[in-house]
Amino acid sequence: MKRIAAIVALSLLAGRGLAAQDTTKAAPAPAPAASPSVSVDEAVVAKGVVDRVPQDTGSVFPVDVGQLVFWNKVSGATSGGETTIHHVWFHGDTQVGDVELHVGGSPWRTWSKKTVPADWTGAWHVEVRDAAGTVLKRIDFTVGQ
Repeated sequence: MKRIAAIVALSLLAGRGLAAQDTTKAAPAPAPAASPSVSVDEAVVAKGVVDRVPQDTGSVFPVDVGQLVFWNKVSGATSGGETTIHHVWFHGDTQVGDVELHVGGSPWRTWSKKTVPADWTGAWHVEVRDAAGTVLKRIDFTVGQ
């Protein structure tokens, strides 16, 4: 009779999520999902983007350019927006911008914009980095020369 009472008590506790758990053989924690391997298929600096297509691309831009766009096409990302990349802008060796962009699938086109003050002439570059900070692509360009 005591045995039946114990079984009934354990059944009631289990129904409430309060049953004791056997911890002698805990299952290993699942390995974290590997981040997708993103690659940069195309990348350009441009004066603008129309219908997701870069316009007036180049490697040398006038002093009065005002604003530039860094456009790229990436592949290897999973759908769902879980993948991010960064466009890291540099004037000379000084970082002047870091834009995080969500990648919603593969292939995926995305871009960032940077205002270029008239007195910031000389060498520039933009790096595409993955979420871990690895440089996937670098594009060099010049303003005002």
